[in-house]
Amino acid sequence: MRIAFATHDRTRVDAHFASAKTFLFYDVGPENHAFVEAMQFDAVSGEDGRHDEDGEDRLATKIAALQGTALLFVRAIGGPAAARVVHARVHPVKLPADEPIAAVIERVRSMLATSPPPWLRRALNANAGDESRFIDDGE
Repeated sequence: MRIAFATHDRTRVDAHFASAKTFLFYDVGPENHAFVEAMQFDAVSGEDGRHDEDGEDRLATKIAALQGTALLFVRAIGGPAAARVVHARVHPVKLPADEPIAAVIERVRSMLATSPPPWLRRALNANAGDESRFIDDGE
């Protein structure tokens, strides 16, 4: 599964969605993971939650970059941006504090190797486009 991380320092999930200058992409499976690519963004919003009113859709480029991604880990994401990310079939995950990307990858690998929680099964289903891949066991 392809997952993305919003980051400033390239080692931790430490960026808000709109202000992230970098997304790091990894392919993650139950037994291994591999770095795929880093995408840089020039037009970003401030972390104060305010956006410039210049008419430019700064989020469209980021959302397009997420194509084929199942999960996006961020420190924060606003409601309208989250709705657009979900509409693009990506599950956003807000972390309560900055966290090393390596630790998040290991947590995802562990969940994939055991019994994925309902939110992760939904993300896998949405990404695969196959609703019969997992059986819903009474969420």
